[in-house]
Amino acid sequence: MRAGSLSLGLLCSLSALPAAGQEEIPTRLAAFSRAGGELPPGWVPLRLPGVDRQTGYRVVREEEGGPWVVAAHAQASASGLVYRCAIDLRKTPVLRWRWKVSGVLEHGDARRKDGDDYAARIYLTFEPRNRDLSFLERTGLAIARRVYGDVPSRAINYVWANRIPRESHVDSAYVGGFVKLLAVESGAERVGVWRVAERDVAADYRALFGVAPPPVVGVALMTDADDTGEQVRAWYGDIAFVAHGFEGNEGQASR
Repeated sequence: MRAGSLSLGLLCSLSALPAAGQEEIPTRLAAFSRAGGELPPGWVPLRLPGVDRQTGYRVVREEEGGPWVVAAHAQASASGLVYRCAIDLRKTPVLRWRWKVSGVLEHGDARRKDGDDYAARIYLTFEPRNRDLSFLERTGLAIARRVYGDVPSRAINYVWANRIPRESHVDSAYVGGFVKLLAVESGAERVGVWRVAERDVAADYRALFGVAPPPVVGVALMTDADDTGEQVRAWYGDIAFVAHGFEGNEGQASR
């Protein structure tokens, strides 16, 4: 098993831990720009068993006096940073963040297991709600968990893809439709440029899974290149869940 499958179970397991210390509906989920060079409280490394090389993550300034951001460097490696939470999407359905990549992975392909690597991605898991699953889906999930471990019943990956077009989505090459990969950016056109992303997670969940979403219980950022064996760098700015129409600078403070 490679990071494409292992990360699913680990993120689901971490986000299913007891609620002590979890935030209820934060506006600013990851204020990297204001953290003084350290990871904000609650963000912890996500190490992947069976993956020998770990992606490096550092809180850095791109220029003197500039805002702090998270810099990731993957070299045939995979790991992430994960945050446990309890986000009520009825109140704050919109996810905002900033990211930048040094390039795309030449052999990256979201449709294939050997191409299941991404220069950058934001990974959301949702509170398990088996009543939304059909009998066949529950059976499939049980089989996937026997093969890959604690696969989440529902997850969305917002990815900087290589081959699939922007705004398109595919099922996970490892576990199928339990995990959806949606290309927020794709290709090399915007490489080296900070991009501000905004997604209505509640609307995306309804479109992808056909039902109203349960709470978000885990958020991770991940830059991985273990399947392709390539090298890439990425930078992540602030991450926030906000209400519709919110005009603050959450998620854009390091623009």
